[in-house]
Amino acid sequence: MPPSIFRFFHWHLRHNSLTSASFSSRASLLSASSSGQNITTSHHNGSLSKMYSTSCETLSEDPSKDRAISDMLIDSFGRMHTYLRISLTERCNLRCHYCMPAEGVELTPSPQLLSQDEIVRLASLFVSSGVDKIRLTGGEPTIRKDIEELCLQLSNLKGLKTLAMTTNGITLGKKLPKLKDSGLNLVNISLDTLVPAKFEFMTRRKGHGRVMESIDAAVKLGYNPVKVNCVVMRGFNDDEICDFVELTRERPINVRFIEFMPFDGNVWNVKKLVPYAEMLDKVVEKFTGLQRIQDHPTETAKNFRIDGHQGSVSFITSMTEHFCAGCNRLRLLADGNFKVCLFGPSEVSLRDPIRLGEGDDKLREIIGAAVKRKKASHAGMFDLAKTPNRPMIHIGG
Repeated sequence: MPPSIFRFFHWHLRHNSLTSASFSSRASLLSASSSGQNITTSHHNGSLSKMYSTSCETLSEDPSKDRAISDMLIDSFGRMHTYLRISLTERCNLRCHYCMPAEGVELTPSPQLLSQDEIVRLASLFVSSGVDKIRLTGGEPTIRKDIEELCLQLSNLKGLKTLAMTTNGITLGKKLPKLKDSGLNLVNISLDTLVPAKFEFMTRRKGHGRVMESIDAAVKLGYNPVKVNCVVMRGFNDDEICDFVELTRERPINVRFIEFMPFDGNVWNVKKLVPYAEMLDKVVEKFTGLQRIQDHPTETAKNFRIDGHQGSVSFITSMTEHFCAGCNRLRLLADGNFKVCLFGPSEVSLRDPIRLGEGDDKLREIIGAAVKRKKASHAGMFDLAKTPNRPMIHIGG
């Protein structure tokens, strides 16, 4: 029996007998990690502590120090939003369990989606107001036929420093050379398992080999780091955490472990959530010389280097330790709705005023009012699980 199939059957047996999540970890380990110490020794002498609590770090840097930020992008808590995520499509060539309900989703009719010209117009308005990073998401952004032209137009916007993309990697490999030439300078590739059989179960599609080829292609093209997003779910892939870390040993790969988050239709359950502290414990048990990297105040991830590894490891702790105080992100959905918080149900249309002939001043007024209504932080994970929100496939990764 091939090793991958054996691992799949082993996982499948465990998957059918899930136990409650353990939310405990070593207090001294977390203290050392947040202070930037080498935490290998602290791990063995630490005490257990509950991880339900959340925390926000104080914003200690001024992101506007080298560029003026329009008041349109500043909320009532003084947060400056310089990062715009644009969903290019609701369609995807995979059917991941945590992103799309089993019965599928109702897609927005094509005429109601933003056109290329409308996307570029809105992006230009945001960039001229102070946004310096745009991330293209979906659905799967690479399935848009005009993806290269869109990247070229967006990358040429004056003031934009970073044009990024989050992709499932299925078709990325063959398109990446042209995308790079078109100005795409940062890539995140989603991959939740290194076992092909589990990949097919999770995504309801084949394609694991093509995703791995896309990661290889990104490395060869000089992307540094190549970011690999992994949503960790108990009983599914939590036994692969250290396998993912091995990807960072010889190549400039940043593996980003993401806590499982609730969205409409993804059957979120706290028993499936593997907390950051528990994931960190698994890494420290196997790898020596783990060193916390000094994070920017707007960073969503807790970032670590490992002695002898070319790449790095990160943890996105949306559920157990939110990072709302430093949030600088806004979202433009494929249907033209504007969303100021991933977990907030509130949306406002920017497509409709554009098609009614409104000018940029009116658009700025609508955007600014929405930003000012942004809350200090999102709700706790149990409240989020009960709060209506769109499926992830509609919101954009």
